[in-house]
Formats: sequence, C-alpha cells, structure tokens
Amino acid sequence: MNRREALKSVAFLMGSAISATTMGVLFESFTLPEKEKNRVFFSASDEEILGEFADIIIPTTASSPGAKAAGLGPFIPMMIRDCYPAKMQEIFASGMKDMQAKCLKDFNKDFLAMSIEERQKLMEALKDEAIASNKAPSFFLIARDLTLLGYYSSEIGCTQAREYLPVPGRYDGNVDYIPGQKAWAT
Repeated sequence: MNRREALKSVAFLMGSAISATTMGVLFESFTLPEKEKNRVFFSASDEEILGEFADIIIPTTASSPGAKAAGLGPFIPMMIRDCYPAKMQEIFASGMKDMQAKCLKDFNKDFLAMSIEERQKLMEALKDEAIASNKAPSFFLIARDLTLLGYYSSEIGCTQAREYLPVPGRYDGNVDYIPGQKAWAT
C-alpha cells in the first residue's frame, strides 16, 4: 500500500475528526496538475513553527511522544504543497502569516518565543475564530486536520499512541473493553 492509500484509509477511519474540506482533498484524486503543485514556499522556520503548532494539538504524554516527534513539521507543508489545490495552498500560507501577526499583536512575541500556555491561548483564539467565521477552509482547520492525519498515520501514532499488534491474530468480534485501553491501530 502506498502512502496516499494509507492516508486515505486513516482519514476514513478517523471519520468526523477531520473536516469535510480535508476529506474532500484526500478523496478527490491526490493528483494535482503540475501548475497547482508547490505554489507556496515553506522555510525551515515555517516547518519548525508547524511542528510546535502540531505539538500543542497532540503533545507528548507519559505513554507516547507528541506530534513534533512524529515529524509533523515537514509533513504538513509537504501535504499542502503536493495535495492541496493552489487556492487552498494560498489560504493556508496566508493564514499562517496572519497567525504570526496575531502572535506579535496579542503576545508581543514570535510564535516560537511564546510559552506553552500562550500557545494554548492562541490556539483557542484561532479555533474560536474558525468556528465563528464559519468559513471553510481556514488555516487552523487545515493544520489541525493534517496534524491528526499525519500523527495517526505515523509510526509513533500507530505503534505508541494506539494499541499495536504487529501480526494480527484471529478475528474476535467480542473482545472485552478494558477502561483506559488505547484504540487499535490497523
């Protein structure tokens, strides 16, 4: 199975956790005309910011590493450049610039200089703005969706954040649920 098919499978399994916009991009065809690919440029600093952004959504816990450890910093821009239509690439890039401007305006700091608590406040504000504007797609929703998709399709997400069985056994449709048990990765 190639990466695109695997991502489609993970997206399907995640169901309503991913917005309709991202589901549409993933299930359309993954093949963009060459003129639509790579319309935006992401620097190493942008990748670092996106890795930290994703790590606020899925932080490291006692049982598994977070989104940054799963490599979401480079994953998000790669998905934006290779899979999203030009208009959505530009919406994402513009939204990222707006987020950085909001950091300077509201916290008088660059995103990377902000504390975890400040980043969490920023994320709440971005989430509330995305919900209030009721406009899809938005930077926050796309970044959140790609964080979930990238994390739960990564090795860390499949083997450490979820219950992992490398060689599945027989089918048992009546397995007892143990409170606190992780979801199964397939």
